[in-house]
Amino acid sequence: MNTLRIQTRQVDDVDILDLTGRIILGEASTRLRESLKPYAQQPNARVLLNFSEVQYIDSSGLGELVSAFAAIRRQGGELKLLRLTRKVHDLLQITKLYTVFDIHDDEAEAIAAFA
Repeated sequence: MNTLRIQTRQVDDVDILDLTGRIILGEASTRLRESLKPYAQQPNARVLLNFSEVQYIDSSGLGELVSAFAAIRRQGGELKLLRLTRKVHDLLQITKLYTVFDIHDDEAEAIAAFA
């Protein structure tokens, strides 16, 4: 499966995007960018990205994540990551991005962590 699918749901006042597939250069990274763009334009957005079904993310996908993180923050919002797969976890550690993002393994705990 090379395409990225994104399901959006809301719990309390947190928008959760369930990601499935691979986040790679091209259609997948563009889809991620377009899905996150509305939150970057909305004050105080609370976004949780669920990575439990993401097999792989490349540098363009990481770039989209960092861009969205910065844009959402500029609007006073928060972007958190949920249930990283081993590959995504390792990549974030190697790139030192693991310390940038607020990462959780439990959805309820992640939702409670929004200020």
